[in-house]
Amino acid sequence: MERKRILLADDHQIVRAGLKQLIDAEPDLHVAGEAATSAEALALLREGHWDLVLLDISLPDRTGVDTLRLIRNHLGEIPVLIVSAFPEEQYAINLLRAGANGYLKKDADVDEILRAIRVVLQGRRYLSPTAADLVASRLDQPGAGPAHQDLSEREFQVLCKLASGMSVTQIADELFISVKTVSTYRSRLLEKLQLGSNAELTYYAVKNGLIQ
Repeated sequence: MERKRILLADDHQIVRAGLKQLIDAEPDLHVAGEAATSAEALALLREGHWDLVLLDISLPDRTGVDTLRLIRNHLGEIPVLIVSAFPEEQYAINLLRAGANGYLKKDADVDEILRAIRVVLQGRRYLSPTAADLVASRLDQPGAGPAHQDLSEREFQVLCKLASGMSVTQIADELFISVKTVSTYRSRLLEKLQLGSNAELTYYAVKNGLIQ
């Protein structure tokens, strides 16, 4: 049996070691590469064939949100399973909308981790019971969850960057868009979230666990 090649992208060596031990114990799965940064992950993805990426949200050089967008824009449909310490209600819906194939908490038990990996490898999306309930509630009661769950992929990306203290110019340079476009996104965010300033955006992001 040919084992599926998996790339682990997480800045914590102990997390990678634990996942690698778990995955490599399976006869059909193999951790063929590890990355501690977004840049390392993207370089490895460009160099060879991969069946799945396990991607952390919090990487030191670039967020998982940005990394996922770069994968989707430049590397096609490589399956990406987000593995994060953040609760589902904070990020899951936004990342699924941005193209993630699943969202998994780092404290999930062994059976759930392996089940999620195999579901995504089969070409399906993996939703934990909590994430599935969130999606269902959004369908049954639009607008019932946190306001950021209704943001577009780009709006959510700009929100996280503004809340982390980046200037409009810095965001424009990093996302390769104009300062005017970023300012438009900022105005849209303030309106949609019913906030009045960058300070309030930061407070909202901290309160909702979007940044630490």
